[in-house]
Amino acid sequence: MAAAQTPSISPTLDEDLRQAVPEYLHSRRLIIAANRAPVTFELQEDGSLVTKRGAGGLVTALSGVAEHVQATWVACARTPQDVAWGAGEVELESGTKIRVAFINPADDVYQGYYNQIANPLLWFLQHSMWNLPRLPVIDRHTWQAWEQGYLAVNRMFAAEITRQLQHDSQPGLVMLQDYHLYLAPRFIREAIRAGATLQHPPAISLFVHIPWPGPEYWGILPPGMRHAILDGLCAADLLGFQTQADAHNFLRTCEIFLPKSYPNFRRRRVWYRNRATHVRDFPISIDVTQLRNFAASDSVTAQVREIEEICGERQIVLRVDRIEPSKNIVRGFLAYEQMLELHPEHIGKVVFLAVLVPSRLGLDEYTDYLDHINATAGRVNARHGTSTWEPVRLLVGEDYGRAVAALRRYDVLLVNSIADGMNLVAKEGPVVNEKDGVLVLSELAGAHQQLGPGAISISPCDIYATAEAIHQGLTMELEKRQQRAVRLRWIIERDDINAWLNDQVDTARRLGL
Repeated sequence: MAAAQTPSISPTLDEDLRQAVPEYLHSRRLIIAANRAPVTFELQEDGSLVTKRGAGGLVTALSGVAEHVQATWVACARTPQDVAWGAGEVELESGTKIRVAFINPADDVYQGYYNQIANPLLWFLQHSMWNLPRLPVIDRHTWQAWEQGYLAVNRMFAAEITRQLQHDSQPGLVMLQDYHLYLAPRFIREAIRAGATLQHPPAISLFVHIPWPGPEYWGILPPGMRHAILDGLCAADLLGFQTQADAHNFLRTCEIFLPKSYPNFRRRRVWYRNRATHVRDFPISIDVTQLRNFAASDSVTAQVREIEEICGERQIVLRVDRIEPSKNIVRGFLAYEQMLELHPEHIGKVVFLAVLVPSRLGLDEYTDYLDHINATAGRVNARHGTSTWEPVRLLVGEDYGRAVAALRRYDVLLVNSIADGMNLVAKEGPVVNEKDGVLVLSELAGAHQQLGPGAISISPCDIYATAEAIHQGLTMELEKRQQRAVRLRWIIERDDINAWLNDQVDTARRLGL
């Protein structure tokens, strides 16, 4: 592949960084690896393949990265069209081109890797969601999924990444993404030791997009799984987490559960197997320019009119979430109901609009939670609604344009998750909202570390405080709303997706990786 083109750098960065980051990237081969590809492929009637933007916050964020740096993206093939594509250059909706290379695990291997280990075992553990008196139950089937699924797919990723790096004259920068690939750094190192033909050993980073809980939660895993995860992660040169608390928790976990490791909390690194792994927090963000351009498009504007038809002249309390327990959707409805009871002046004048995206409905916990959402919304509507007013409106389906349209029109945006790596909705909303809407934000969302000063902060389990926060947002004076909105936009624009990438790359540069 040709040398990487010099990326555009955010204008908020200082001049030294603006010069140093492109120079570092220009001389390196960049490989991004994630479970999902940045696009999905669809087969047309004439037999041709067309691309469609992939789903999920991770894809949204890293697609923004790829717009500024020429890169190869390694992902799992999940459809016959992915398999047919194999590897090659694709063009994103923005016109940016990126090379995509798929690995192709068998269905049973992928199921073990994704639907038994990554989800739900690691996801639930890292979101502190296990009901420990009952779950998880780790039996021989779990171990089979670990050995024949999770380990196998991580080895496949490592093999493809190593193959991409072979015979290249440039040093490699490998940016691994998330909990699906915890073992890949060690497997890449093993492949290099086993004789892979590399002119330069790559620098390896791994960014964890979900929370990293304290070591007490990691004690849930069997020692063999836990040790392999920590051993794999400590084969990376640089580990990134969403928050300072997550990074600190990782160091604590190594201190307790990784023998012969030497965490240094002051220097934020772990010395293990004769190498240093540097541990930092890099709060992920959004591509502000791309989002605003999309929000202003004709298709989204048409959907804004649909939102206005649904809600009429009423104020809008909005949530935009995947349907999953950690998002705390049910408690949000209960808080809204309590607000109507405590402040009846809002009755008939407010709509709670919930734009929800189905997620992991192959898991019982998720289908059960969807049933709970529907039942709670139905009960609130039956108890408080009238012939002309439906207090809660559910819009279920994967439609990013509709979500952005709703974000343009909210008066209060509720993000009350009980555990969240970041929550990009909390950043997307203030950027496109046209009403100086108020953000009500959980202290346990990763976004709170940055956005807390401009939001109304809540404890996610306290529905009384959440009810009062929603009321406060709906009744806040315009000047105060504007002050908060300006502060939020300034924070998000300053630390956008470019800054997220540049901070990681500059850290690698400063560490001499």
